[in-house]
Amino acid sequence: MSRWTVTDIPDQTGRVAVVTGGNTGLGYETAAGLASRGARVVLAVRNLDKGKAAADLIVRRTPGADVTLQELDLTSLASVEDAAEQLRATHDRIDLLINNAGVMMTPKSTTQDGFELQFGTNHLGHFAFTGRLLDRVLAAPGARVVTVSSIGHRFGRVRFDDLGAERGYNRMAAYGQSKLSNLLFTYELQRRLTGTTTTALAAHPGGSSSELTRYLPGPVKLAFSPLEQSTEMGALPTLRAATDPHVSGGQYLGPGGFMEMRGYPKVVASNRRSHDVDVQRRLWTVSEELTGVTFPV
Repeated sequence: MSRWTVTDIPDQTGRVAVVTGGNTGLGYETAAGLASRGARVVLAVRNLDKGKAAADLIVRRTPGADVTLQELDLTSLASVEDAAEQLRATHDRIDLLINNAGVMMTPKSTTQDGFELQFGTNHLGHFAFTGRLLDRVLAAPGARVVTVSSIGHRFGRVRFDDLGAERGYNRMAAYGQSKLSNLLFTYELQRRLTGTTTTALAAHPGGSSSELTRYLPGPVKLAFSPLEQSTEMGALPTLRAATDPHVSGGQYLGPGGFMEMRGYPKVVASNRRSHDVDVQRRLWTVSEELTGVTFPV
């Protein structure tokens, strides 16, 4: 299926989908796509006003769509815990958990818990959120956890001796570390889910023209702008990972065109470092220690 689009999403009626960062860009298009096929969508967002505006727009696009809001700030482990508890109180199962939200190549900063901002938000926040909700995900037959990575994982290394970049901060290296961590997390989670009906997959949007790119260095943005694609296209790998019955746990989806920058979604390959089992397990252990969250698998 070389031209997979939103119209190929199977009927999602009755399924519950939680999308982090669902109020804008790729997350919004992911949420809108799922809602258009009947899913009950929860926008897990930091700004509730922007979330309401996004929810209203989705309903205008798909009259009758079931869209609700959940406040979530991934830079705060306390917020992650509160959000998870509220979702657990209102949902006995979650069929799709889409770990989409993130930051990209930001100036040096830290989360509310003191973690380097990109690693803390993109990886640790989602690690903790997934762990606190996993029993609800496991309760849904055929559930999926989809985590959004990036082409940028290719220039990432997990520097266990300096996760906070205290010895020197390079925003591209920090971003690469966080996006590589997304893949290491996905592959280790999939291994731990063996024997269940739940699967873990990853996706990347290619060069998508979302507001995430606002911190890109000027020359980099200029060089890649001709290859950018719309957020509607950029969301397709995530949507396919979440819904295509022909994809499998542990797979990674991205655009199928030139340099994986644009095009219709297909299964793609991640780099060798992402498949290092020892690093996967070490990152998992460190993430549990840093967040205080353990998984029921």
